[in-house]
Amino acid sequence: MTAIHSYSRRRHSFLTARRPRNHNLEEQAQALYKSWFVDFVPFMDERFVDSELGKIPEGWHVGTLSELGDIVAGGTPSKAKPEYYTNNGIAWLTPKDLSVKCIKYTSRGETDITEEGYKNSSAKLMPRGSILFSSRAPIGYITIAKGDICTNQGFKSVVPRYAGTGYLYYWLREHTDAIESQASGSTFKEASGSLMKSFPAIIPDKNVLDSFEKELAPILNEQEILEEQIYHAEQIRDSLLPRMMSGELVITC
Repeated sequence: MTAIHSYSRRRHSFLTARRPRNHNLEEQAQALYKSWFVDFVPFMDERFVDSELGKIPEGWHVGTLSELGDIVAGGTPSKAKPEYYTNNGIAWLTPKDLSVKCIKYTSRGETDITEEGYKNSSAKLMPRGSILFSSRAPIGYITIAKGDICTNQGFKSVVPRYAGTGYLYYWLREHTDAIESQASGSTFKEASGSLMKSFPAIIPDKNVLDSFEKELAPILNEQEILEEQIYHAEQIRDSLLPRMMSGELVITC
């Protein structure tokens, strides 16, 4: 076996071991959210009351998404000002960035913006754990901020406040189709800030939300680590394989 084939097999084995694990963790997380907040399995022995969204556990109520978190729109610095853009500045994301790679955690897009660009746009810096939700072209890309980040105007993101990151992430996934069905626009459909803020939402008891985040945390933490490992493995593969194929680099077994 050549060194190139041996290296390729080791890299492939590394990636194929982690991707199914990540997929399995995602299925667990989705099932946990559905059990708690769609089927209400942990609360079956409690009293339920009627609401405009159906029966819900007593002590919960129907409100809006803006009660669960702060809705934040993005902005784009002037493209006519090249000094507003850089490769190493303030992390900035566009829907196009998420179309290239479907990942749960995001640290930055293809291009950063400068401090000057940030100050001269309506972009807003959001903290780690914010849920970045593309609100147009298309509606429904969802990712979790790995650190401070801002977006262009193609997002209506949610910064956790009453609810935590995990709950908001899966709430948005659960309600994306419903949000899109109420979006409007002549050129392309867009979920406006007012739509997002006023979108009906069941507001669980705060202790329940805190318990859910605690239960979900080990899954989310492992997924973030796995995605980082997969990303670095892919970077190494994409960097080394062309050099190995050309003979520039030789790896011995």
